Amino acid sequence: MSQADAFVVQLPDDERPTKWYNIQADLPEPLPPPKDPATGPSRIKALPDLLVGECLRQENSTQRWIDIPPEIQDLYRQAGRPRPLIRARRLEERLGTPAHLYYKTEFYSPTGSHKVNTALAQAWYAKQEGYERLTTETGAGQWGTALAYAASLVGLKTTVFWVRAVHDWKTQRRQFMRLYGATVHASPSPETATGRALLEKDPHHPGSLGIAVSEGLEDAGRDEKAIYCLGSVLNHVLLHQTVIGLETQRQFEQIGEYPDLMVSSLGGGSNFGGFTLPFFADALRGKAIRFLAAQSAAAPNLQGEYRYDFADHAELTPMLKMYTLGHRTEMKPVRGDGLRYHGCSPILSLLRHRGLIDTIAYPTDERHVFERARMFVQAEGFLPAPESAYSIACAMDEALKAKESGERSVIAFNVSGHGFMDMEGYADVLGL
Repeated sequence: MSQADAFVVQLPDDERPTKWYNIQADLPEPLPPPKDPATGPSRIKALPDLLVGECLRQENSTQRWIDIPPEIQDLYRQAGRPRPLIRARRLEERLGTPAHLYYKTEFYSPTGSHKVNTALAQAWYAKQEGYERLTTETGAGQWGTALAYAASLVGLKTTVFWVRAVHDWKTQRRQFMRLYGATVHASPSPETATGRALLEKDPHHPGSLGIAVSEGLEDAGRDEKAIYCLGSVLNHVLLHQTVIGLETQRQFEQIGEYPDLMVSSLGGGSNFGGFTLPFFADALRGKAIRFLAAQSAAAPNLQGEYRYDFADHAELTPMLKMYTLGHRTEMKPVRGDGLRYHGCSPILSLLRHRGLIDTIAYPTDERHVFERARMFVQAEGFLPAPESAYSIACAMDEALKAKESGERSVIAFNVSGHGFMDMEGYADVLGL
């Protein structure tokens, strides 16, 4: 059996990434900077009080490679990095496709998702800078769990504002966060002025990531020993996540293949960006490769407008140049609720604006997505998170197109998290 026929592609520990890749060094044009709104206090001047200092420096860096501190490398090892790349041969056979399908196994993580890659970095930097508590938002719950885990390892407290629509049905994940020592609030919550104002209008408000971001920022802003950590969108978050794509590049080199198409789900962009950005460096140098973002029709932000907008509901953040649906747009809750965010990462938005990213938005009933996930589970054995089911569905749809055309393409997709705490969502959609 040739290397390309291998089921599992492992990366030796001595080949793991020791630097993060910063695509800002290679972008076709400078990234549009954040800006303040026409009225009100400067959000940009407030950033040093809101974000971890080292993360803010990385946010603005144009240095191509940024060293991963040895202590964070040790945390990555403990969290199971490097992670395998798997050839989905059984799925290929069931689809009858000539395409080669490969998936990255980010579900091999202590908390079950890729989110630990930036959580460990942000928590470690926060500890070094003397903070005692982290505040954050979470949508599907994966980011809140990852930050609670990372904070626990380095000896910090965590407060998580969790989108109410998901908080109320994922009881086991809520308990998991609390097991790590986190304080968890359904968002909107009575803990902040932002939350109280929304609850006064609607005591059963389902919440959104934009609202939860506002609450996390407000909470950190009133406590000098606390600092806010963001789970997606910003440049430093995608930077930390590039360990995924860097490992994947080396694994493809190991087997002598290269992806023609890279697929991943996209909400704010950390999963998609971490998986694809190292490959964008090749694409910008002329390599033929397609990038396809799988989204929910509840929040197809890459089909929105490319303009400046706030990253949160209460307008506490600077305005970012990004594809957006509008920071106060009401969006229908879905089971893959980690994809329900109004805006997309400025870096990915610029690449989309330059025509380098395609997107597809799947219906909000999620039937097609979860049916595809069921076939993946039965062929490959791994249960994906609802958000990762979008990535899987998109890759399978593209593999079936290859079957129709007879094209022998290589499709890579990222399974960014497991679904062990999401079975109620599967049961609801599939009638299990």
